[in-house]
Amino acid sequence: MRFERMRPDELRAAIAAHLPVVLPIGVMEYHGGHLPAGVDLLIVTRALDRLEAEAPGRIVILPPFAYGAASHAVAGPEGTGTLHIDASALLPFAEGLFAALLRAGFRNVHGLIHHQSENFVQGMPTDLAFRLAARNAIFRHLEAERGTGWWGRAEMADYYADHAVGADPFAWIRIHPVLPPAAGFVFDHAGEGETALMQALAPETVDMARVADGAHWYTATAPAATPARGEEGVALMLARLREILWT
Repeated sequence: MRFERMRPDELRAAIAAHLPVVLPIGVMEYHGGHLPAGVDLLIVTRALDRLEAEAPGRIVILPPFAYGAASHAVAGPEGTGTLHIDASALLPFAEGLFAALLRAGFRNVHGLIHHQSENFVQGMPTDLAFRLAARNAIFRHLEAERGTGWWGRAEMADYYADHAVGADPFAWIRIHPVLPPAAGFVFDHAGEGETALMQALAPETVDMARVADGAHWYTATAPAATPARGEEGVALMLARLREILWT
């Protein structure tokens, strides 16, 4: 279900059913001559399209956020499609969005990101901004709702036990890599891995005749990509999403 298409009665039903609410997070960034600027966003949104088709009515998908901190490490801004928005600007937006979702009653919110997620354990600017925003929004919501000292009260005595099973308040909003490195798929930037994923998920955006445009080291493996290899990655993503959202 798409949030922007849901009526109030449907939203209330989703809250009551504790349905997962998902925010696709992406950036606009140069990915060689053969791939579009929105690779990192499209990988998330197209995977969610498949998940939604597989299980209609079991997930609420928010309008995607497309303008992350791409940086100019790969390419400059002139004519490349890279739109870099500093992480310091992302933080207040993300915190405001998460605060609004909490006030609306949602307690099962997930941000999904592909950009730079090979470094997710340490974090990179875009995911760190959203992760910090989630924590800030939860802390402020809890203090406004329960008052200061809420964590130290007797009713929180089960906090650590609840935390171990993901039932604590800090599980209300979580940010995940859609394809973590441990999944075993090829991680790269516009090389075999991402090209294959795009061949599987958004083939209409890929032009393999332009792989040599710019002759970049990071696209050298792109010719080895195949849609079949991409489908292997998509299967890993969908298994990951089922685990995150429905178990």
